[in-house]
Amino acid sequence: MSSHTPAIWHSCNNGSCVEVAALDGQVWVRSSEDTSRTALTFTFEEWQTFTEGVKQGLFDLERLAPHG
Repeated sequence: MSSHTPAIWHSCNNGSCVEVAALDGQVWVRSSEDTSRTALTFTFEEWQTFTEGVKQGLFDLERLAPHG
């Protein structure tokens, strides 16, 4: 992450979730429980594809869990 521009992280209220920031042409994702760990980075296109998949239910547990 750029050391010159501070990131504005967005997360939920309870501290047990992920935080997301847009900086330097990338989307940064980190755990709100341990912000000292390295953030995952994605291009805007990758992030948009992921969030569209979430909205479509592609990552719902019922879809991901093996049937049996």
